[in-house]
Amino acid sequence: MSIFGTMKTAVSGMNAQANRLGTVGDNIANSSTAGYKRASTAFSSLVLPSTQGSYSSGGVETNVRYSISEQGGIQYTTSNTDLAIQGEGFFIVSDQNGSPYLTRAGAFQKDANGYLVNTAGYQLMGYPYGSNPPAAVVNGFNGLEAININDFGLVSSPSSQGSFPANLDKEATVVATGTRPSDNLATSTYTNKSSLTGYDHAGAKVLYDFYYTKTGTNTWEVTVYRQDQSTNGGFPYTATAPATLVKSTVNLTFDPNTNKLKTTAPASPDSITITDPNDGATPAQTINIDLSAMTQFASDFTPGKGIIDGNAPSPITDVEIGGDGLVTAVYQDGGRRPIYQLALATVPAIDKLLPQNGNVYLPTNDSGVVTIGFPQSGAFGQIYSGALESSNVDIASELTEMIESQRVYTANSKVFQTGSDLMDVLINLKR
Repeated sequence: MSIFGTMKTAVSGMNAQANRLGTVGDNIANSSTAGYKRASTAFSSLVLPSTQGSYSSGGVETNVRYSISEQGGIQYTTSNTDLAIQGEGFFIVSDQNGSPYLTRAGAFQKDANGYLVNTAGYQLMGYPYGSNPPAAVVNGFNGLEAININDFGLVSSPSSQGSFPANLDKEATVVATGTRPSDNLATSTYTNKSSLTGYDHAGAKVLYDFYYTKTGTNTWEVTVYRQDQSTNGGFPYTATAPATLVKSTVNLTFDPNTNKLKTTAPASPDSITITDPNDGATPAQTINIDLSAMTQFASDFTPGKGIIDGNAPSPITDVEIGGDGLVTAVYQDGGRRPIYQLALATVPAIDKLLPQNGNVYLPTNDSGVVTIGFPQSGAFGQIYSGALESSNVDIASELTEMIESQRVYTANSKVFQTGSDLMDVLINLKR
């Protein structure tokens, strides 16, 4: 046995314990880091060839492992852009150069440019939500883009659907032909009138006048005009070129047995369509107003609650992120609009991902190919908004490891010191 070899073995042991202390120090330092995954040191023996009469001491090698697949606890916060994943999957983020990374650190906040960035400055990525839900590119990062809330800061939508029920007085007087609202004359008369506000493509409010006119027994005419085309608030309605006169008419028939719209042949129409091309959009704006709830009882005219979609220009006041990863913009007027779909990524060997600065990971050959999907689909977990995944570090275990590593380091140093003393004895023999 070589005394010098014994000293090298002791140094190997001290280096191994120093590596172990390094992982313990990292774990303790990051015990409060959201999404941090603990590192640990695994030991393996290094054996040198020996003979029966002489033993050659070897040493010890270390291998650092990361418990990336181990779930951390969920802690709730007061910010709805803080995100945590319960189950498998990683958020996909990008750095300032657009390079994609994987992370479980979901402490995202909107920066000055409108991007959702975490505490390390990485931007959250997702699929833009168009008229239809997006589809995931399962084998790559194509189609993903950094989520920017400011891109949807002021949005309006035109009206396209609505309903406007009312009760029409069965005992009202019939209005003669040639003097009804559909004739659009200065002398036109009507039975009842109400108005409904819609929105054009620019989000401007447009008021539409609804005229209800009794034309016969159990029959009524409903005519709609655009109010700003009226003459002193009444008939006739006119439009100066290039404007187009907005006029829609439908004739309703009521069933005398139910005093509701007739559903047997010949059935009554149950809606009216307003065509308004005056905002210049292509195709022209059309608004379908449901009249199916109209009634004809012997009672005063009673308009119901008019409902119509669309909204005026309104800024975003908040964003909501669902468990399925759908990012919804909440506008000042209470409107909501889906703007992005978050995606999650995973790999076959999660613990073989390569850690990088900022609590992010890169795929490696050992970790396998990245697979992308949506939360709550397949093997992917659920997203919790207003929550963060805490680190999976157990302080008590780390302190225990630290004490154990200290003792073993000290013992190895004693071996080195003893070998050094023996070397002194050998050197002194020559003197």
